[in-house]
Amino acid sequence: MADSYGAVSVDVETIYLGGKEHRVKTASGVVSVIVYGDREKPALITYPDLALNHMSCFQGLFFCPEAASLLLHNFCIYHISPPGHELGAAPICPNDSAPSADDLADQILEVLNFFGLGVVMCMGVTAGAYILTLFAMKHRERVLGLILVSPLCKAPSWSEWFYNKLISKLLYYYGMCGVVKEFLLQRYFSKEVRGNVEIPESDIAQACRRLLDERQSVNVMRFLDAIDRRPDISSGLKKLKCRTLIFIGDQSPFYSEAVHMAATLDRGYCALVEVQACGSMVTEEQPHAMLIPMEYFLMGYGLYRPCLFSESPRSPLSPSCIAPELLSPESMGLKLKPIKTRLSAA
Repeated sequence: MADSYGAVSVDVETIYLGGKEHRVKTASGVVSVIVYGDREKPALITYPDLALNHMSCFQGLFFCPEAASLLLHNFCIYHISPPGHELGAAPICPNDSAPSADDLADQILEVLNFFGLGVVMCMGVTAGAYILTLFAMKHRERVLGLILVSPLCKAPSWSEWFYNKLISKLLYYYGMCGVVKEFLLQRYFSKEVRGNVEIPESDIAQACRRLLDERQSVNVMRFLDAIDRRPDISSGLKKLKCRTLIFIGDQSPFYSEAVHMAATLDRGYCALVEVQACGSMVTEEQPHAMLIPMEYFLMGYGLYRPCLFSESPRSPLSPSCIAPELLSPESMGLKLKPIKTRLSAA
């Protein structure tokens, strides 16, 4: 790659079900982007959680027929992997400087510019949700909406900091060992999915274990280090004026943080959806629970499931057509407790 915006496009349709991988060189290293769909359509950018990529973080959602028909009919999907998290990634050279959360957010801008994208819809899970929120705060003119799953917005708590340091040490000395996998599965899934002595581990958790085996420990450590050094962005959330839809599993270790974020954002622009008996990774554990809220959310942009809207959308999304009441829990058919009540109880 000759320059900072060069890329090599690799045809991997048999692996990515019709998608194509592009390796985009940025100021902070090479980023793998899987592009799926008609590039004339509006863009949906995804960013996964720690140690995951689009196959292990968003496959459940896109394999859910109703959700897939809603998203793939309306968007061209751009799955961005954290550096070194793509399938078949080699270990990143230890001498390369480790990116910060800011660097990862700036990489997204470089990816958008490479593909010639203007304004985009964003979907992220936990660490990925933080990166996309930070990107939206830095480049508000490039983001029309955020769909965030178990998002982070504060600096790590003492308990999270401790666990992150422990995982980092284990990765350094033992690689992606069984103990690290257990910590990560606790981060992702509810107790029911993880199983116990009486209940066997679910197929979802077993598949995730196998996919974690493919991660290079040094690459995971770099992303973990960036997230562990993340600053608190709560004070800047009020400035976000794009519509934001937040999903949180009631068994997620980041439950209180998601509630805090929803309470801090302008209530006219944000809706919080709590998913019962679910961990952080709603996209894999209960993707069907995301359908109705997303459907109402996207209706505000004039985007519908194909059974309701037969033509393929090819014009830029227009934020001016969103009515704030579309994001109210009542309009979504949801019964939510007041956020203030949940916050005070946390």
